[in-house]
Amino acid sequence: MSELKQSAAWQALLQHYDDIKDVHMRDMFGEDQGRFDKYSLQLNNILYDYSKNRINDKTVELLLQLANEAELPGWIEKLFSGEHINHTENRAVLHTALRDKSNKPIIVDGVDVLPEIMQERVNVKQLAEKIRTRQWRGATNQAITDIVNIGIGGSHLGPLMVTEALKSHSLHDLNIHFVSNIDENHINDTLEYLNPETTLFIIASKTFTTQDTMVNAETARQWYLKKLGSDEHISKHFAAVTSNVKLAKEFGIAEDNIFKMWDWVGGRYSLWSSIGLSIVIAIGSEQFDELLEGAYEVDQHFRTAPLQENIPVMMALLGIWYNNFFDAQSMAVLPYDQHLHRFPAYLQQADMESNGKYVDRNGDEVDYTTGPVLFGEIGIAGQHAFFQLLHQGTKLVPSDILAPVWSFRCIARHHRALMSNVFAQTEAMMRGKTAEEARAELQAEGLDAQAIEQLLPYKVFPGNRPTSTILFDTLDAKTLGSIIALYEHKIFVQGVIWNINSFDQWGVELGKQLAKSILHELDDTDEVATHDSSTNGLINHYKKRRPKKNS
Repeated sequence: MSELKQSAAWQALLQHYDDIKDVHMRDMFGEDQGRFDKYSLQLNNILYDYSKNRINDKTVELLLQLANEAELPGWIEKLFSGEHINHTENRAVLHTALRDKSNKPIIVDGVDVLPEIMQERVNVKQLAEKIRTRQWRGATNQAITDIVNIGIGGSHLGPLMVTEALKSHSLHDLNIHFVSNIDENHINDTLEYLNPETTLFIIASKTFTTQDTMVNAETARQWYLKKLGSDEHISKHFAAVTSNVKLAKEFGIAEDNIFKMWDWVGGRYSLWSSIGLSIVIAIGSEQFDELLEGAYEVDQHFRTAPLQENIPVMMALLGIWYNNFFDAQSMAVLPYDQHLHRFPAYLQQADMESNGKYVDRNGDEVDYTTGPVLFGEIGIAGQHAFFQLLHQGTKLVPSDILAPVWSFRCIARHHRALMSNVFAQTEAMMRGKTAEEARAELQAEGLDAQAIEQLLPYKVFPGNRPTSTILFDTLDAKTLGSIIALYEHKIFVQGVIWNINSFDQWGVELGKQLAKSILHELDDTDEVATHDSSTNGLINHYKKRRPKKNS
């Protein structure tokens, strides 16, 4: 048995689970009128209400004990101090340094990295402002009207999510496009309506060798050359974010247009870095600084607040409570703000790539479940899609609900209707509907006794479904930065308690390696027999069926 499961707090939580598992939140609220005040926290304009969870004071006490037994405060300091906590790659983890406002030295391997961070940010802002003010001119002296960010993973999901979330704060005559899928339809559909004379491509790849990204980048390059006929001015239409300056220059990108990445920033934590070039172009330097400021304020809160008053810590501990003691295998993230429609997809990578691990920091296989399956959708759309399972399904799915107090262009009639759904869903998930309540409703509808008894089982809602609600004033850049950072730190806390490395992603590599070897096998029409029978059969079927022009 692992040390975690043998720990005093874990064993106490197991016993406590037996005591509380059948207690209904409806009764908890009935017995404690101060429950909301007790189980809610606030940071600036962000309110985190976790009172609609299956917890009491004892639960919180034991979860905090679990965090302390895992030496969480010490791990938080390691995160901020530049220690190599990504031990499998022997790297520091310092995405927090990218938004640091303290101006204190941040030492990585004996070197203060803050001056280089600040200089790179200046370089990014300078290019972005040239484009935004139409000073940047393409090969035919026309201003740039379209930006195409070509990347994958964090180089795609982070910038895409942020630019969508802050669309109201962006220049509306400057179009930002994102291409990630190696399927040619993605790049072709994007390029179809663009003019190469007014298009700038950003190639975002740490190594400048990632297959998905570089295949798309080469297609973009060929499209540009086909339209304009010469690579003489290709540097005016391509920029790169990479650590491989040599390959970027060989591609034709001017060194002044190549922005740096560091090995101590993971892709899924990189939107704060030069990977955010497309974000700065979209929203401008001042708004990008606000994004960084919001994240920095959460960093300070996470680093200094007592654990019980620490929002990311409490978010993480609730997730562990459901994952490891209620056997909840998934969680839902449900934004009630249309501009956050890409936020669940962004969090899928941030969470599942970080904590989807079955080996602990000692190299041993864990004997407990780790990261949940995370999914989500805009709340209103979800209500008419998968909320049925959340309310009456056989699976327990804890949910986070995010909503603004007002919108950028707030129309009261729309927004009050939206918020009525936010409050109704969290109450419905908690309260449910008893048989007595359902029977009274059916009687009020005038149904006879037989019809009522036949319909009654379908009208009962068990309730006791946990939700946590994050309310914020409005979705501006600073608030978005704070929300993202809250989830980043939540993920880190869970990794600490599960004793896993949240900052490597070796599971991503196996498929990449196999794809490289298989790609060579697809270059001819010879039958393949080097794999298992299924893979051989699929490859051979594909080679026989593909059009001859593609053979």
